[in-house]
Amino acid sequence: MNILEKIVLRKSEEITERKRTSSLESLKDHPYYYRSAYSLVNSLQGDNSSGIIAEFKRRSPSKGIINDKVDPVVVTSAYQDAGAAAVSILTDTDFFGGSSEDVTRSREALSIPILRKEFIVDPYQIHEARHMGADLILLIAACLSASQVQDLSAEARSIGLEVLLELHDEDELDHICETVDLVGINNRSLKTFDVDIERSLRMASAIPEGKPKVAESGIDDPEQVKMFRKNGYKGFLIGENFMKNVDPGNALKQFISNI
Repeated sequence: MNILEKIVLRKSEEITERKRTSSLESLKDHPYYYRSAYSLVNSLQGDNSSGIIAEFKRRSPSKGIINDKVDPVVVTSAYQDAGAAAVSILTDTDFFGGSSEDVTRSREALSIPILRKEFIVDPYQIHEARHMGADLILLIAACLSASQVQDLSAEARSIGLEVLLELHDEDELDHICETVDLVGINNRSLKTFDVDIERSLRMASAIPEGKPKVAESGIDDPEQVKMFRKNGYKGFLIGENFMKNVDPGNALKQFISNI
């Protein structure tokens, strides 16, 4: 069993547990559920947008602990001040050390979009994202069928959330559908965690017009961002490169100044 299969198996167990303690209706009983969400599509289209989706991530299965000494509100606020177009926050606990509270607490401090970075396999998780204050969700093609992506993205759209669909290879292009707002190409394989920075370049032309392109993972040089922009990318999801610093916000500020 590879790491992605282990994560998805554990995710199914988590969802069953949470449904026992919090009903779907109870998730809707929160002011954040009904707030107007910020649009990542709009944020990336601005003339002065950095395009950077800066990630808050304490650890990962491939790298272990990256930075567990910082507060999510401090980091995400610094990301916003430094010029991030959006922030991405991991909410998986067992494998990435995240939590829903990281999103909720950050939401109080931010006026830019928040991506709930999670392994979503059930509509319940989409309503959780709305409840905690996220503006968009991630759907990962590697752990979903094309029909599941259609159903889950339609569910997200119906409650005002945008959808970033993550692909890893050409075989997953059939997962792109009308209710997906943005398409990301992850340069890191979720099965082996190997990084191939060329993957985003190879697949750029295959993404339909009208779906903003996002390059994900393995980005650690402003020159890479310039290269991706030349190939039509609007967004750049970067986490480890900033989080490995004592001051992630300042690391992002310096990165943007060099683009």
